[in-house]
Amino acid sequence: MIQGIGSAAGVAIGSAFVLPGWEWEMPDQKMDAVDLAKEFERLYEGIRTSKNEIEYIKNEFKEMVGPEESSIFDAHLAILEDPVFMNEIQGIIERQYKAAEVAVKEAIDHFVTMFDLLDDEYMKERAIDIKDVGNRLLKHLLGAPEITLPKDNKPYILVAKELSPSQLVHLNPNHVLGIVTMNGGKTSHSAIMARALGIPLVSGLETQVSLPVQTGDLMVVDGDQGLVYIHPDRKIIEQYTLLRAEQQLRKEQLQLLASVDAITKDGVTLQLSSNISSLKELDMALRHGAQGVGLFRTEFLYMDRDTFPDEEEQYEMYRKVAEKTQGHSVVIRTLDIGGDKELDYFELPEEDNPFLGYRAIRICLDREELFKTQLRAILRASAGGNVKIMYPMISSVDEVREANKLLAEARKELDLRGLAYDPDIQVGIMVEVPAAAMISDLLAQEVDFFSIGTNDLVQYVLAVDRMNEQIAHMYQPFHPAVLRLLRMTVDAASRAGISVSVCGEMAGDERSVPLWLELGVQNLSMSPQSLLRVKHRVLNTHADEARRKARDCMGMSSSSAIEQALTDFASSTLKTGSCGGK
Repeated sequence: MIQGIGSAAGVAIGSAFVLPGWEWEMPDQKMDAVDLAKEFERLYEGIRTSKNEIEYIKNEFKEMVGPEESSIFDAHLAILEDPVFMNEIQGIIERQYKAAEVAVKEAIDHFVTMFDLLDDEYMKERAIDIKDVGNRLLKHLLGAPEITLPKDNKPYILVAKELSPSQLVHLNPNHVLGIVTMNGGKTSHSAIMARALGIPLVSGLETQVSLPVQTGDLMVVDGDQGLVYIHPDRKIIEQYTLLRAEQQLRKEQLQLLASVDAITKDGVTLQLSSNISSLKELDMALRHGAQGVGLFRTEFLYMDRDTFPDEEEQYEMYRKVAEKTQGHSVVIRTLDIGGDKELDYFELPEEDNPFLGYRAIRICLDREELFKTQLRAILRASAGGNVKIMYPMISSVDEVREANKLLAEARKELDLRGLAYDPDIQVGIMVEVPAAAMISDLLAQEVDFFSIGTNDLVQYVLAVDRMNEQIAHMYQPFHPAVLRLLRMTVDAASRAGISVSVCGEMAGDERSVPLWLELGVQNLSMSPQSLLRVKHRVLNTHADEARRKARDCMGMSSSSAIEQALTDFASSTLKTGSCGGK
């Protein structure tokens, strides 16, 4: 048994296929000065080809799992456009008269070594992205073939020193039983992609493996516990064969719940809807029993293109979503760019703190025509479905009033064109800024509903960047301060008689169910993958017991104690429950 890092859950049993490492034959002679221009042209052509290839891979992966996960490849494109990385390559060519491929290899080695020396797992894993991009560029400069995977349809466990996103995107989940890598961890882009594809992954084995794995070796991969067995005995194989069958059975049983309402054992109903970015994600959500769309992230309509989408294009997309949900509510969030979401054709200012800067509603109120184009498209879609409008990043009453003023103008413009819309369309806001939670009583007088975005709310309340691995342990959704703001927001909505939902990661965390029952939140929106797990939790929960547990948690002073109490409660209820619910 070898202990590694469980980076993507699941169990795999099968024969290994060891992926060869990149080996490059580099020229060792220097160039003449007259050949510099030619060498730079080779470099730029390689960069152009690499960019086109990455764009193709990104779109291919987006079709497989959706736009959010495919945005990983934006980081790869950014490396090819990074002036520091490119200046390093150009400097080696110009000052040392070295061939383009040699300069690229030396630049890769320089930055990878620098990142590997940092005591920061996140930066170490970003070094893999640099190697991936650099190797793609080298491949084009050298005219080298791709490292290929087995051509037959026999399933295998892929073993590699490290696996780049570019290699992973070409894997067929039906053929790859599991993955084992010597390097990497839970936050690597490859781990994120493996989880999206549903492939078990154990990483970080480099210091644990005493003998090299050979192609054909029988292996067991436990992505839940981070364990790998090479040449396992019959007892281990039988144990994991049974576990794998149990996991598959659980998936099948959970799928049976798709058409079942989420009702606790004592009769309290929760409405579970989904967060989506595309029609593909909506289809998955509906297969898993989503009761509508609680958050449509419209910014993905604006990405991977050269210009802003016009009103007609947006209307067609919103209309299709409304039709597919068949009368269930569709909450369309207006454009939320800025922070970590940029558009190639819309230049945002350089900012020291982009998450606190020019983004979301702040951009929309500043670019009125851009905003009204989207509002008109949403309004038109409301004529054929239960559509709602939601403003993101609201921090003041003035912002809501200004946005509603532009909405009124958009209505008048449609009236002049004789185009229909729902005159009673509901308008709400995301409560994701602490200021919004603290004045929720005032904001509740201006809108029809609240949707609490816990991802940003938690990071703003705790002043913790949720993407920073060095302080990831400080990102604590069950922190007492977060729970107090949740209660404050829900209470304000209740007093004003407006509805409130939760659409952040906490909504999809099954341990949070007691909190929602105690607070009186009846609408939860989550990723399609979380729907059946949360529904199963609801079906196997007594609301009265859950509320008592939540009240106990509300009185605790530490987030670790609250999290442990909710985790223990979830485990105890599932021991007595079943996939059949009540």
